[in-house]
Amino acid sequence: MLNIPQMIIAILLYFVLFFGIGFILNMLLRSTWTMAVIYPIVIMFIVGNAGFFSYFTNPGASFTDLGESLVSLAAADAIILTAGFIGAVLSGIANKMLRDRGYQMF
Repeated sequence: MLNIPQMIIAILLYFVLFFGIGFILNMLLRSTWTMAVIYPIVIMFIVGNAGFFSYFTNPGASFTDLGESLVSLAAADAIILTAGFIGAVLSGIANKMLRDRGYQMF
């Protein structure tokens, strides 16, 4: 169980972490939605118990296990992971706005 201060810190941490990573990736790769596309894959490895190669060698059992893990997440965990996704999406929006305003670096 998380108490309220831990929950707030975790939400901010995931938001800032994925916003920063997404901003840097979008800037380096000169694409807008890179992290928003990669984020579900990252969450698949955070939440799932299967290894990387088992998703290719035994996809039925691996994705079933992943689905069960996602459904059994606590509400606090789902909120924290959602905050990370919002950060990833907002990094794409920030880069798009900077490009539209004429910043060639972004």
